[in-house]
Amino acid sequence: MLLLAAALAGCPDRAPAPAPESGPAAAGTPAVIQPGGRLVTALRAEPRTLNPVTAVDQPSLTVLRRMIGDLVHINRLTQQTEPAAAASWEVDDTGTLYTVTLREGLLFSDGHPVDADDVIFSFEVFQDPEVASPQRELLVADGQPIGVRRLDERRLEFRLSTPYAAGERLFDSVAILPRHLLEESYRQGAIDRAWGLDVAPEAIAGLGPFRLKSYVAAERLVLERNPHYWKRDEAGRSLPYLDEIVFLFVPSEDAQVLRFLGGETDVIDSLSAANFALIEAQRPAYRLEDLGPGLTFQLLFFNLNRLPAGALPAIAARQQWFRMERFRQAVSAAIDREAIVSLVYQGRATPLWSHVSAGLKLWLNERLPRPPRSVERARQLLAAAGFGWDAEGRLLGPERRRVEFSLTTNASNSERMQILTILQDDLRQLGMAVQVVPLEFRALLDRIFRSFEYEACVLGLGGGDADPNPSMTVLMSSGGSHLWQVEPRTPLTAWQEEIDRLMERQSRTLDPAERKALYDRVQELVAENLPFIPLVSPNVLVGARPGLGNFRPAVLDHHTLWNADELYWREGYRK
Repeated sequence: MLLLAAALAGCPDRAPAPAPESGPAAAGTPAVIQPGGRLVTALRAEPRTLNPVTAVDQPSLTVLRRMIGDLVHINRLTQQTEPAAAASWEVDDTGTLYTVTLREGLLFSDGHPVDADDVIFSFEVFQDPEVASPQRELLVADGQPIGVRRLDERRLEFRLSTPYAAGERLFDSVAILPRHLLEESYRQGAIDRAWGLDVAPEAIAGLGPFRLKSYVAAERLVLERNPHYWKRDEAGRSLPYLDEIVFLFVPSEDAQVLRFLGGETDVIDSLSAANFALIEAQRPAYRLEDLGPGLTFQLLFFNLNRLPAGALPAIAARQQWFRMERFRQAVSAAIDREAIVSLVYQGRATPLWSHVSAGLKLWLNERLPRPPRSVERARQLLAAAGFGWDAEGRLLGPERRRVEFSLTTNASNSERMQILTILQDDLRQLGMAVQVVPLEFRALLDRIFRSFEYEACVLGLGGGDADPNPSMTVLMSSGGSHLWQVEPRTPLTAWQEEIDRLMERQSRTLDPAERKALYDRVQELVAENLPFIPLVSPNVLVGARPGLGNFRPAVLDHHTLWNADELYWREGYRK
């Protein structure tokens, strides 16, 4: 894990953070750079939307974060905040009043000027409970949204109802929206339907280094250089250097590796350990990096949604088991995490008993127990919950019905498919009959967030920041990524209610030690009650073709494209 600064744990800076109006210089940019060319990468699924207000899936976010901009940006390599659309900011002594100054001459990617009204509009949209943006819970404290007031065309005041522990990091999550393009949709209550994949390139704009050029369904999405981007390098040249970024839709990692080895793509992200070794053996000249444990973790969760009366009766019947804490504890006890690390990740991962990954050493509760796998302990837990076994060793629920359920994940992820096979075998040893059901990624998300037509699932979750606050969207019952219980958005148990209170409290606690204690207690509640079952934290494994300048992969997402505005091709390598 990269060095974590004390600012991640507590007090916001009290001093102004100035930046030159031309923007901070790109690191390591020699004068011989010849801008131009394109970078080709691959996504394992098509984006679901190009709307930053509603996007939750990784493909959408990967594309959008090259197109949008925020006031203050978290540098994914240093993990420190730095000016973006804001040239500077000041915080008062109470930690509740921020005065922000926008850059002079700031333009959206369509050339339209940016002013304070665009910022006010953006915060209004993201904080609107009717819009239900996944970022909203990060911007609300004590039930009160952040107050935004215009001082003049370039200056704004942001007033928080209570001190915010992560300081100016909260501004990183809010894309500055073009009021001239989106206000009508918002006032008509249709902002969630804006900027779908059928949007015309001229109808979408942002503050990022690239803008939409074209989209071909089931094939590719192309971004082109934003000629109005504010950032310049140390020689005064406008960024980005690249003319285009091309996202190919390649539904499996193995197929992505073949394209990477064949030179069709230039960078590759989130590699499996097996494919990392394959590329290393076949293309030793390629640049490959193992960044160690990241922020992402793989988890198993059951469908705990409150289903409408009479809907999905087979799933509703199995939920009687899923809602039993001892059932979930038994499943966790039976899982061979060490086997997952060894067989799936070839040792390039860490077993987990907490939702805090091994890469977040500053926040990890080291006191949490890490019990070894025990089928015997799992059987004891099941027996105590009223389960039993028939003469053939098949597990029966308290109602004497055989325990069987389906377990799904996205078919394009080979590692998760291997995990499902291991889990299927582990749970067979308890007498459970588990059916593996792989799904296309978008179909899987629809089942998790809309139809609730699934029983158990393995997915990966990860943070874009090394701070507890982004995990509010996962841990709080109202959170947009509260996967196992999307409905209702209220706590159904005393321990979930306590997690909600603790996460709210830590978000406004400025004392680092007190905040750490609060988050430690959250981890204890998750480990005890297991609303989801943490499995492993994979190492971050990435690669790039030779000749890609300023390639500086980071543990924080996006690992390889976080500094896309600074990437360039060295002489002789440009595509």
